[in-house]
Amino acid sequence: MSRQLLAMALAPLLGLFILAIGNGFLATLITLRLDAAGESAVTIGWISSAYFIGLAFGAVFNDRMLLRIGHIRAYGSFASLVAVTVLLQGLWLNPQAWFVLRLVGGWATVGVYLVIESWLLTSGDQKVRGRLLALYMISLYAAGVIGQLLLGVTDAMSPTAPFMLVGMLASLSVLPMAMIPRVSPLIEHAEPLPPHRLITMTPTGVMASFGSGLAVAAVYALLPLYLHSLGLTVQQIGQMMAVMVLGAMLLQYPIGRWSDRHDRQLVLILIGAFFALISLGMLLLPSGQWLLAGLLFLLGGGVFALYPVAVSHAADRAPAGALVRMSQGLLLINALGSAISPPLITPVMSVLGDEGLFWSLGGLGVFLVLFFIWRRSVRPAPIPAAPFTANAPMTVIGAELNVTEELLQGAIEHEHHEDLSRVVPEVEVAEPLVGPPREEDAPITYFDVDAEAGAMPGAERHDRTPS
Repeated sequence: MSRQLLAMALAPLLGLFILAIGNGFLATLITLRLDAAGESAVTIGWISSAYFIGLAFGAVFNDRMLLRIGHIRAYGSFASLVAVTVLLQGLWLNPQAWFVLRLVGGWATVGVYLVIESWLLTSGDQKVRGRLLALYMISLYAAGVIGQLLLGVTDAMSPTAPFMLVGMLASLSVLPMAMIPRVSPLIEHAEPLPPHRLITMTPTGVMASFGSGLAVAAVYALLPLYLHSLGLTVQQIGQMMAVMVLGAMLLQYPIGRWSDRHDRQLVLILIGAFFALISLGMLLLPSGQWLLAGLLFLLGGGVFALYPVAVSHAADRAPAGALVRMSQGLLLINALGSAISPPLITPVMSVLGDEGLFWSLGGLGVFLVLFFIWRRSVRPAPIPAAPFTANAPMTVIGAELNVTEELLQGAIEHEHHEDLSRVVPEVEVAEPLVGPPREEDAPITYFDVDAEAGAMPGAERHDRTPS
């Protein structure tokens, strides 16, 4: 990677890192504050769900704002809105108000991720996008670990201090982006595939993406409640959450590379069985901080690895012309699972206690295993179209980072070796997915954008067909 490209990507990655430190412990902080205020698990679940609902809405609509005003101004707008919502939460503890603030905060946060991911996407060609994505994920997960560790530090301060810190970090994250003396490119808008088309194309990918959203949201929003019930301090809860995120960061790539060498359906079955067993271990094994940390490390690795393997499996099934839209659709399905997860699981916790979280995760793992086994018996594994690419389910534009030249070539070769009616039996060959290019598949015109004015002057035009 050239120094020029690294310098170009440094500012958005630094901005992301600063903001993600505060965002990394905000969900845990909100859960603990509501619990300390005597709110029920159901109320906490709905407030946690509001954030993921905002993510889903933002994943669909925020790119339109980015198209209008450009990357730098959009980033400043979204980050400022994140800071305002967090500071208002620190000033005013009210469940109804917090629901609205978390909804708006989720919408603004996914806008930040949209700006960063699209900036990285257009900064380099296909040969370096994988490395840029790796830097993106390292920044995101490392900030998450640091943020969880800061939870214990801020607990010794005033009740409003953690919210003030998150707001300050969100505001400071604007500086690296605002100080760049460079014109930023625009992104193209692409609609995801509708759910019924995704289901007919890759039922396993859809169910795995949905299940991943359920599991990840439950772990982020409700695990602090369980840890608090064990008698852990706020600092210890932050440390345990950091261990869980660290497991996600360190185990995701080895599991993904393993899926390149084996049947991905079998890997998904084993991942579902793995986190079901870890959930059972959380319920049955004797308590102890070292044992708890080890189980959480493994739980994070298993839960967070489910989504990228699901996307890789779906890419093996999809025709080359549908790869981008398929990935975008899976991201939205993942966000939908995240949005409904806390309201579904908190009633179980109200009946069974805080251990209901792991009964729910264990049941989800068993269900996914049975579903994957059934699908594997119906449709055998295809030849992998391309190697696994680790990714974080943040926004729809982030899906395009995974559609590399190697992936497209693999999908094209896969179509030559497999009869389409057998690979995708529910989709007719005459469908536009594999037929002549449709109007929305035509070449897209890009414009140079003035970073200060955010306008589109009569500048040089470039026509190219999206990959």
